[in-house]
Amino acid sequence: MTLRSFITPRTLLVVFFLFASFSARQLFVAAQDNKPEDKKDEKKEEGLPLKPEGKISFTTDEGTWMSLNLSPDGQTIVFDLIGDIYTLPISGGEAKKIIGDMSFESQPAWSPDGKQIVFISDRSGGENLYVCKPDGTDIKPITKGRGSDVTYYLSPTWTPDGQYILASKAERGIATYHPYLYHKDGGTGVSVGPPPPPPAAQGQPGPPAAPPTNKMGAVASPDGRYIYYAQRNGAFNYNVVFPLWQIYRFDRETSETLRVTNAQGSAMRPLLSPDGKHLVYATRYQTQTALRVRDLTTNEERWLISNVTRDDQESRATRDTFPGYSFTPDGKSLIVTIDGKIKRVSFDSGATGAATTIPFTAKVEADMAARLHYDYKVDDSATVKARLIRYPALSPDGKRVVFSAFNKLYVMDVAANAKPQRLTNLTVGEFMPAWSPDGAHIAFVTWTREGGQIYRVPSNGGAPQQLTQRAAYYSYPAYSPDNSKIVFTYGALSDQLFADLRDEHSFKSPEEAALHRPNESHSESEVTGANPTGLRDLRYIPANGGESVFI
Repeated sequence: MTLRSFITPRTLLVVFFLFASFSARQLFVAAQDNKPEDKKDEKKEEGLPLKPEGKISFTTDEGTWMSLNLSPDGQTIVFDLIGDIYTLPISGGEAKKIIGDMSFESQPAWSPDGKQIVFISDRSGGENLYVCKPDGTDIKPITKGRGSDVTYYLSPTWTPDGQYILASKAERGIATYHPYLYHKDGGTGVSVGPPPPPPAAQGQPGPPAAPPTNKMGAVASPDGRYIYYAQRNGAFNYNVVFPLWQIYRFDRETSETLRVTNAQGSAMRPLLSPDGKHLVYATRYQTQTALRVRDLTTNEERWLISNVTRDDQESRATRDTFPGYSFTPDGKSLIVTIDGKIKRVSFDSGATGAATTIPFTAKVEADMAARLHYDYKVDDSATVKARLIRYPALSPDGKRVVFSAFNKLYVMDVAANAKPQRLTNLTVGEFMPAWSPDGAHIAFVTWTREGGQIYRVPSNGGAPQQLTQRAAYYSYPAYSPDNSKIVFTYGALSDQLFADLRDEHSFKSPEEAALHRPNESHSESEVTGANPTGLRDLRYIPANGGESVFI
């Protein structure tokens, strides 16, 4: 990445790594004196391929996930709303849209002199950084192109001297982000610290690479020496364990990186007070997101306000982990979005949780693209084609096959145009069929939220017989060669809770229902499958049923 200069990107990176003692600050200042790069060979941007075919209009006094920033004179808030950029007097009133069309604009931030606003837009057909005047005119790109893969940007902010823009970038689609520094007149930028390593080649020998670090929400200290950002390992994980994110500090003079926080609910979206003495960050407290303050002199911390906009730390955080917020120039208040409103939060340690609403209305006029609509033929005949066949098992004579489809067992001849037939009349899920050595019976396991059992049924169909005597998690039944026993794995029922949730599911307690029913935090009911978490035994039962025996 390069600044606007005669230095090529490759040369600048070599200099950066070989001469670490030459401070980042000196490197950035030196680059300011270079001349702009030649523009005669620049390619014209492709533009957004979507064209408007309609418009939707309404007036609102609230918004979702609005990122905002306060002007240096403390008089004007700039914020995003439904992909457009608005400005609003600090006293409230009617918001004015300054940028908005078919493209998606977001995360605006004022320059230190109040003469420009940086924001993210996909108006070129891919996400890039742009700047404009306070009234939305004179829009200029800071970054260009789409990269080798889909490129995303996050949370642009300015350095105190107003010469550079900090922003995190993901270069390989929705992956991990890394902070870069861009000159206000454009260029490809310089990595904050060592750049992320290239992805490992497929089939590359050696141990697996460590998950890449994910860094976002970079802000510079008022003296310009430090850059603070939130960091975690990897882009996304299921069933994560807190904490995920912590705040780190990069020293532009020594290139040293230091972890600043140790928050149990994670630490996200750092914000520095105007005097640089305090750090504010978002964190999770129990089930709510809160703002917390750290004194950078004493390292003491205190709560500022709870139940602010819900953070996005478990997800991929494609709009950062928390919406942008801002200090007032005097450092006595913060401007934060809470409950869809814009609020002023007192920074006074004696007024924890004190917030007043800055009322606003916005006349939204959103361009609409053509409706994405396709006609699909629906087969409404008496039969349906099974596209997922599970646990197929061939009969001992090789003439028939049994399998599970639509959570039921079917058996059919191994012949052209053969038709499958239901094997039982059970209404529960049927899985993992196993033939008896003589081909006369088929054993299988069932599963419901009450637990599972092992059954057997004549291979030609008929009434199934339950072989086990208690509900549990049974799997992979297999007959012994002499046809006298059925061997299987056995697990506790509690290891498989919630593995069969359906629309008509009856919950056992209000606490269980709160986890899964639609409510203010769940828009849909949850349908999930759980993997066994406890130990499983190897056991057997007589082929005609009975008490299981531990092997």
